[in-house]
Amino acid sequence: MEPKDIAKIIVTALEEKKANDIKVIDISELTIIADYFIIASGANRNQIQTLADQVEKVLEKEGKYPKQIEGYQTANWILMDYADVIIHVFSEEDRLFYDLERIWRDGKIMELDELKSN
Repeated sequence: MEPKDIAKIIVTALEEKKANDIKVIDISELTIIADYFIIASGANRNQIQTLADQVEKVLEKEGKYPKQIEGYQTANWILMDYADVIIHVFSEEDRLFYDLERIWRDGKIMELDELKSN
């Protein structure tokens, strides 16, 4: 399964659980750490954990398991490392504070419709 296919599955999973402001950034030409960053927000701790749980559940069905998950207990910023795709699920406040979109602005922000149509 290609990284883009994994990203599609993740975006769908996040949308199903009503994630806020989902962004997919193609960083494949900037770094070797991953091909895509997926950034989303949840309204509260429970939703943030639910978003992470949903991503893990749907990827397990595809035989994909995380290399690492960090921040689940506090749920201010959950980082899920699936090698080629890294998911960041933030609280609204922490997302503004860390501003990954600005840090990785040289990456290509993908339109969600474009991602899902290919």
